Amino acid sequence: MRFQLTEETAIAGIMYFEGQRLPFRAGDTVASALLVAGIDFFRVTPLSGATRAPYCLMGICYECLVSINGADNQRACQVLAEHDMFISRQTGARVDAMAVPPVMTSRSLR
Repeated sequence: MRFQLTEETAIAGIMYFEGQRLPFRAGDTVASALLVAGIDFFRVTPLSGATRAPYCLMGICYECLVSINGADNQRACQVLAEHDMFISRQTGARVDAMAVPPVMTSRSLR
């Protein structure tokens, strides 16, 4: 299945993924906006170097971890996209999630 933004879809804002401008719709999570834009992997595993992408899309599997506005270990499926967000792929070992505060935005799902 291929996701697409259609012409009748209202663009709510622009976020940036590794320097690439990506439009998103109101209510999109970071994960859904990246998938619609055709981003095929979000992180690289530290041991094997395998690429990973969202699997469960409900915050349980942690396969969608990205860096958002400089904060690592953010579950892209749990953070709503906001205008001028800067997202990048997560590389290397995951820091204990309890040690890193989540990105709290005005529109977080948490």
